Amino acid sequence: MKTAITELFGIEHPIIQGGMHFVGFAELAAAVSNAGGLGIITGLTQKTPELLAKEIARCRDMTDKPFGVNLTFLPTFAAPPYPEYIAAIVEGGIKAVETAGRSPEAYMPALKAAGIKVIHKCTSVRHSLKAERIGCDAVSVDGFECGGHPGEDDIPNMILLPRAAEELKIPFVASGGMADGRSLVAALSLGAAGMNMGTRFIATKEAPVHQNVKNALVAATELDTRLIMRSLRNTERVLRNANVDRLIEIEREKGDKLKIDDIHDQVAGVYPRIMLEGQMDAGAWSCGMVAGLIHDIPSCKELIDRIMAEAEQIIRSRLMGFLDGTATPRKVA
Repeated sequence: MKTAITELFGIEHPIIQGGMHFVGFAELAAAVSNAGGLGIITGLTQKTPELLAKEIARCRDMTDKPFGVNLTFLPTFAAPPYPEYIAAIVEGGIKAVETAGRSPEAYMPALKAAGIKVIHKCTSVRHSLKAERIGCDAVSVDGFECGGHPGEDDIPNMILLPRAAEELKIPFVASGGMADGRSLVAALSLGAAGMNMGTRFIATKEAPVHQNVKNALVAATELDTRLIMRSLRNTERVLRNANVDRLIEIEREKGDKLKIDDIHDQVAGVYPRIMLEGQMDAGAWSCGMVAGLIHDIPSCKELIDRIMAEAEQIIRSRLMGFLDGTATPRKVA
């Protein structure tokens, strides 16, 4: 399948693995890229630029296909040394960077001077247009369904994606709720040129996380995520667990007086404990509603091959069948 996204990044399939804290290591990025998608190393999971450089080199030993690095721009206090991280990315020969969080505008000159293609994650059309204006090559449009930070507008992808298609000139991928061939075909139908999957890639054989995390995703339904930190205007969608329930109770007690320090124990430093040690009640960790569509733990190649085969079957048999009158009502997936 050829789309503007496969052409932009030089990949076989229009599927991107989003950056995920303590998930996007070389093992997963290489497996996704080897399967024909675009694997992504999560830059800030590596505590120093030197460690990121080593992780990029490690990934190069595992794949000769294109892969990228995620760089999330956090609030300016205690900011990571972004110029040094960018230097490690450039020196590592990376040609695709997924940016997230705050605007990457200040760092675009350095990225573009190195010939790097930038795809910025946005939760609204207005932010997507800003990304286009500052020179981003593509946008990852995150609907309200997504794991992590869905923004504050609460617009689901059935509305957000076609609105993005109406406004943007650069290509974009759909993010949030993406899991299978149905997701890909729907995203393409709504104007996207591919899809970004985060949560779904955690439940794969190569994802370097504890088995408890993968099992939790298979067991979860679409009803098992919660929105936290809404009153702080830092909304995050997470998988429900005992500490998330406690966090929500604290939010209810504090109301508008809530401060980040009030929920420190539920959100600070929990990712290593969950992702590496499998302590599933340790605290809040990002998870999309798409958990309800996760029923197994395939390899990345099995997953991507299945997605592409299913997408082709839907397009060629089901959708074309509606036009020529040969389609019969049946479950596609």
